[in-house]
Amino acid sequence: MQWVKVLGGVVGAAALVGLGIILGHFAIPKGADVPTPSVSQDLDLETLETVMQQLDANKIRENLRELSREPHLASSPRDEALVQLLLQRWQDPESGLDSAEAPTYEVLLSFPSQEQPNLVTVVGPTGGVLFSCRQSEENLTGEQAGPDVIPPYAAYAPPGTPQGLLVYANRGTEEDFLSLYTQGIALEGTIALTRYGGAGRGAKAVNAAKYGVAGVLVYTDPADINDGQSSANETFPNSWGLPPSGVERGSYFEYFGDPLTPYLPANPSSFRLDPDDAPGFPPIPTQPIGFDDAKILLCNLQGTVAPDAWQGALGCDYKLGPGFRSDGDFPADSQVNVSVHNRLELRNSSNVLGIIRGAVEPDRYVLYGNHRDSWVHGAVDPSSGTAVILELSRVLGTLVKKGESSPRRGLAGLTSGPHPQEFFSKLQERTVAYINVDISVFANATLRAQGTPPVQSVIFAAAKQIPAPNPVGLSIYDNWIRHSNRSSAAYGLVPSLGTLGAGSDYAPFIHFLGISSMDIAYTYDQSKTSARIYPTYHTAFDTFGYVDKFVDPGFSSHQAVARTAGSVLLRLSDSLFLPLNVSDYGETLRSFLQAAQQNFEGLLEQHGISLGPLVTAVEKFEGAAAALDQHISALQKGSPDPLQVRMLNDQLMLLERTFLNPRAFPEERYYSHVLWAPRTGSVATFPGLANACSRAMDTGLGSAAWAEVQRQLSILVVALEGAAATLRPVADL
Repeated sequence: MQWVKVLGGVVGAAALVGLGIILGHFAIPKGADVPTPSVSQDLDLETLETVMQQLDANKIRENLRELSREPHLASSPRDEALVQLLLQRWQDPESGLDSAEAPTYEVLLSFPSQEQPNLVTVVGPTGGVLFSCRQSEENLTGEQAGPDVIPPYAAYAPPGTPQGLLVYANRGTEEDFLSLYTQGIALEGTIALTRYGGAGRGAKAVNAAKYGVAGVLVYTDPADINDGQSSANETFPNSWGLPPSGVERGSYFEYFGDPLTPYLPANPSSFRLDPDDAPGFPPIPTQPIGFDDAKILLCNLQGTVAPDAWQGALGCDYKLGPGFRSDGDFPADSQVNVSVHNRLELRNSSNVLGIIRGAVEPDRYVLYGNHRDSWVHGAVDPSSGTAVILELSRVLGTLVKKGESSPRRGLAGLTSGPHPQEFFSKLQERTVAYINVDISVFANATLRAQGTPPVQSVIFAAAKQIPAPNPVGLSIYDNWIRHSNRSSAAYGLVPSLGTLGAGSDYAPFIHFLGISSMDIAYTYDQSKTSARIYPTYHTAFDTFGYVDKFVDPGFSSHQAVARTAGSVLLRLSDSLFLPLNVSDYGETLRSFLQAAQQNFEGLLEQHGISLGPLVTAVEKFEGAAAALDQHISALQKGSPDPLQVRMLNDQLMLLERTFLNPRAFPEERYYSHVLWAPRTGSVATFPGLANACSRAMDTGLGSAAWAEVQRQLSILVVALEGAAATLRPVADL
């Protein structure tokens, strides 16, 4: 959700410049003047309760007010001013951390031209401009028109001025463009109007270019974000809904990390690709627009009526085009011109890192972080997360400075900077888990957590001990299970733990480093809204006033997230035995296996491919996990030797690494995790197998595509057998 996500740094389509926050330790305390706090043998429940009580909703509110007071686009002066604010907080003699630093990197960023603003127009037959889309959002609260408010644009989209007939391509997926093509709609040289959702931002342009489309427009349909509400009196500032002029900015870069330094930190001395040869940029000019402008374009289209699933809430029948109808607002042969003048620039950006040192296991880190930069004011994304981190670090830092507490392991948090690339070996060898709190509060109904299966138990344990802000009388866990649940063979009815995709700061840690990861937030009641995300996402309306009035009045949900994340952090850093339950991976593997058997087994047998080895590998894992659980229980009942505990904790910590195979998906930069890589097929199973089967379906016996299916199956079996071996007694080779 930030800008470019720096996976070497971070991931996805966001931005590489962020804020690294490490609550953690990197070295044993040095110097006689450093107080030596008492360290308990196991999680200190009294310290845990103290932290829970001291996390202050009002202080989080004031943090957010300051953080979102001005726009802080990556590498802007305000973004760098927040670096100094964070350093000041973390170097405070009474409430600061053990140390804090702000290393600087040189990253490739994309900006719209100030001299030639991006513009979308309707051009008549004689070349005259008949209509122009807005170049900025409406100034509804006095915060949308400042000099630091970046105009809406598609970051990393190439410059160009394509012009052509307009077509409507729904969400811009491969299937959507194929549907238009099979209906005989001429796509060559057209401008495609697409709506957000269904496919990643950059994927819309990639899919369009395959069919000869010359340019892409993207808008947010009120059906997808506002539950159909689209009038000014129904939307912000009168409700939390996206105003008609609101435009979602975002990165359209296909990969994560700095575009020019893949697998390398973006240091000034690092080798850089030639920007003209670097992959991952959108192939054609692209520009986002508001739904009020999209309505004028879409509701004047001619052609076949779009399918029901393609219809939205703009108050007209959506048609496919190409071109405008003769009885509409424009002459029938009018065209749409998309003028994009984005530019690429190398900019310096800092990554803030704060550290609380571990007292017993200083070579084990618990990472916690989010990114700092935002598209405009960024009150929800990402400042709600930064506001929570600042409050949590204040409370923990105060305890450390007073000598009242010190974590067993290092508390470490870092995020969108090139840190994961620069310290790949160090982080991969020593990191226990990564806690991400990027957007801490989408809305105020319930907890939403995503993560790899081993972190489920520690999140549940924390949520059971913290009161929900609403309704009174329930724990966060009890409220969560009311809103989102699943049936577990092992536990019965439990809250649903979502999976981790590629859209936030956790991506490099799980996909590239193989670190058990999680993302924690408060969100809306999905039974009451169909919004795909909070409505003002990446717009100039994501302000402190928006959060204060609509998202979380009173900031009790921010406090709930701070308490949940803080409890998880302390449990991971202070528990004698790491609270990671590897047996919970068994349910995921079993469900993936059953889906593969139900959907692919018959077809695979026709091509001489057996799922038998995969069945055996899953069974081996389940057996090894169960045996390890019994071993842990036995040790917990006695007085284990510290080395025994350390060896067992290493097994728990390193399990996630066993699922990495850097050669499994050579076409997917950075994605190495064979269980959580991007899945293009509709079957919820092992991604490599699912994707390979999808590509092989229409090919003949003995084709290269079916050989790839066999290869992916072998990769999977080896990974699962390696995971089972990691869980077996360490003396067994």
